[in-house]
Amino acid sequence: MARHYKHALCLHPYSRDSHSGSLGLAVFPPTGLEYVAAALRPHVDRLTFVDLRQAGPLRNIEKLKRFIAKEVDLLCISVNWEYLFREVLDVVNMLPREVTTVVGGKQATDNVEEVFEACRGVDIIVRGEGEETIADIASGMELKDIAGISYREGQTLCHNPNRPLGEVDQYRFPDRTLRQQKYHFNVGGFALRGEEFDIIVTSRGCPYNCKFCTFNLNPWTEKRRYSARSIDSVLEELRQISAGIVLIADENFFVNPRRAKEICDRISREGLNKRFLVQARIEIFEHPDVLEAALRAGIKIFLFGIESPTDRILDQLNKGFDTAKVRLAFETFRQYPFYYHGYFMYGNVTETEEEMMRIPGYARELGLDSITYQKLRIEKYSPLKELVEQTPGYFIGDDHTVYSEALMRPGLKRISRQITKEFYTPAQLLRIVRKLFRVRLFHAGSLFPLTVSLPVVLSRIVGRKVNKKMRRFVFWRRLFPSWA
Repeated sequence: MARHYKHALCLHPYSRDSHSGSLGLAVFPPTGLEYVAAALRPHVDRLTFVDLRQAGPLRNIEKLKRFIAKEVDLLCISVNWEYLFREVLDVVNMLPREVTTVVGGKQATDNVEEVFEACRGVDIIVRGEGEETIADIASGMELKDIAGISYREGQTLCHNPNRPLGEVDQYRFPDRTLRQQKYHFNVGGFALRGEEFDIIVTSRGCPYNCKFCTFNLNPWTEKRRYSARSIDSVLEELRQISAGIVLIADENFFVNPRRAKEICDRISREGLNKRFLVQARIEIFEHPDVLEAALRAGIKIFLFGIESPTDRILDQLNKGFDTAKVRLAFETFRQYPFYYHGYFMYGNVTETEEEMMRIPGYARELGLDSITYQKLRIEKYSPLKELVEQTPGYFIGDDHTVYSEALMRPGLKRISRQITKEFYTPAQLLRIVRKLFRVRLFHAGSLFPLTVSLPVVLSRIVGRKVNKKMRRFVFWRRLFPSWA
């Protein structure tokens, strides 16, 4: 007889994450786990959702253990990020072993044997996307018949065939009534309590083939094909989101410009009155009508993967454009009142220090308001791994970062500090604040705490030890001369 689970707990086991800021405040909802919870809900009598970053009394591990032992018979845990991977496995090990425990997420998928070895209480690991798989588990299907899982059978680990990737439109979107608390926008570790923040995913996968990206690859180098939700489904979810600021977390919201425009047009017609951040590629500059629709819909911030100021590195990364096209794109972008954030990588294979140090000047030339820059990392199944191994003088460190014999960790850290110093000048910090005001990302009620916190936070970024009162005086005087 198939087993029926009465009470399932979906657990986000990270007490903080890399997006939480210096004060450890939660920013991003664990959307992937929320999709799993939505798929699980029809198959259990009761469902509880716990995010350890904001779980109230259940943040105490002893109280959580007692709750699980007394109430729960199916425990579903997301191990999605490399950040705090070992600490999270320690948390999993503390939980009651008599409860059926299912672990999923990217890190679990990439490290199946390692998770089983470290966590003796884990019964099943879901590999890859988990919506259909968790429904099969909860419905009581025989484990041997469930695609996409690895599980214990006595002392043996069994690995079932992979599950084909489904169409994203067939999945239930997250039920936000399961949340213990709301999420709020965070600026450098300062939560703006008046600004509720949320995430929506309107598609999965990406049709491009950037070599550094492994987010859409599984351990069998199978790429997640692009799959989009229906526009009706997207609008239905947006109507249920209470947050005023929403990140559209698609790899590229504008893969299909006509679809993106229709979504924006319907948001405008329905008067949903939200402010959006979107991830995009620069090619959207070729569709000014879509940019106009985005502006009307309330899109405020564009997040672009620029990656490098050097053509040969862009070619190495198979980015699909060159610096000339980027400059052409930003001639168009500068005509629109959006906030532009750019992502860069440094420490690429054969990249010289001089090439890395072009980043701040190039970013300022384009008109980017802010930038993020990260060292090149090689994940377990990265297509760039072979290139690193074949290039003399380069190797992959224990932290998965690419190093050269000429530039070890201290050298890359020095370059990072120099990029920060050259881009985030006091004048640039002031431009950032003024731009955020100009695009109206925040409501009026959030402006005061924002103006109080941003000068302090941004000065930390640059590392300038300036008297606090003087810093705030200069900030107010430059931003609003008539108020000084």
